[in-house]
Amino acid sequence: MTFTLHPQLAQDTIALGRFKLCHLRLMNERHYPWFILIPEGNNLQEIHQLNPNDRLQFIHESCYLAEHLQQHFKADKLNIAAIGNKVPQLHIHHVVRFQSDRAWPNPVWGQFEPEPYSESALSTVLKYTHTLVSNYNA
Repeated sequence: MTFTLHPQLAQDTIALGRFKLCHLRLMNERHYPWFILIPEGNNLQEIHQLNPNDRLQFIHESCYLAEHLQQHFKADKLNIAAIGNKVPQLHIHHVVRFQSDRAWPNPVWGQFEPEPYSESALSTVLKYTHTLVSNYNA
């Protein structure tokens, strides 16, 4: 069975790489370092639908990502959430937050129209995440 990415995730995000279980994508919104983990598997909507081994792997990948995002961006807070009201495919947001960001202290969802990354800013994020994924998979 081939993995299929939900069309909304494909439209709103940029592929960054792959961990053992999850695809790593970047929300194309320059105001927040906003990463999304999507476990590979079809018809997954909730974390409890992952088999026990995949649940542990997912937690490991999520914690790895969260720890490195917190350190690299020197975040004031890291918002990690699985909402899925509009996009039913299981995906977990990892949003780096700062007290100085434009939505603080409110959630980032629906606050402002997204503004895409510039080429140079995207290049910086791609370089960082390439190293992050490579180190994980080494």
